[in-house]
Amino acid sequence: AMEEAARIPDAIPAAEIKTRRDMRDVFTITIDPADAKDFDDAISYRKLKNGVYEIGVHIADVSYYIEPDTALDKDAYERATSVYLPDRVLPMLPEHISNVLCSLRPNEEKLTFSAIFQINAKGEVKSHWLGRTIIFSNHRFTYEEAQDIIEKKEGIYKDEILLLNELAQKFRKQRFRNGAINFSSQEVRFKLDENGKPIGIVIKESKEAHQLIEEFMLLANKT
Repeated sequence: AMEEAARIPDAIPAAEIKTRRDMRDVFTITIDPADAKDFDDAISYRKLKNGVYEIGVHIADVSYYIEPDTALDKDAYERATSVYLPDRVLPMLPEHISNVLCSLRPNEEKLTFSAIFQINAKGEVKSHWLGRTIIFSNHRFTYEEAQDIIEKKEGIYKDEILLLNELAQKFRKQRFRNGAINFSSQEVRFKLDENGKPIGIVIKESKEAHQLIEEFMLLANKT
């Protein structure tokens, strides 16, 4: 599996790009925990001429790199999932795939599966499109950085972040009005010393920056 992963070229063939919806010129960001090693989902945004917003939810297209019945496929099947521990990840796929080829890193072209929505200012979804795409992320935010922009209303790409947050909060209100259950509970993160020994606990807070990603992911999954 490691050998197969090492043999996969980093460059995306032009023939593959031609088969996909090209989203590379659309403003795109990722928002993840500060200690995230891979970024597997991204949000894109642009305003259309009719005043409607086009919002894309993009998930890394791992299937492009994994052929059925290869060592990579069989090994991933055995593992079933990636395992997240306080100080490390045991990935389902070799790191060259999970942290490089399929990580939606800024300023790199990446293959994705996307749900692309046309949404009006009231937060109503007017239409959607689902399919394979190629994207180019403009910026990688941590949750803390995005939250800071939401609270202070200043910072890089603040207009885009504030608009996405406004729409996400409209979706959230709508969900709870329709009877959604709030499953959120307190999560903890362990602080470790250089030897991996736990030295403290930090309570993880779910703020608007987390909800922003959550609401668009839910919208994509639901659609």
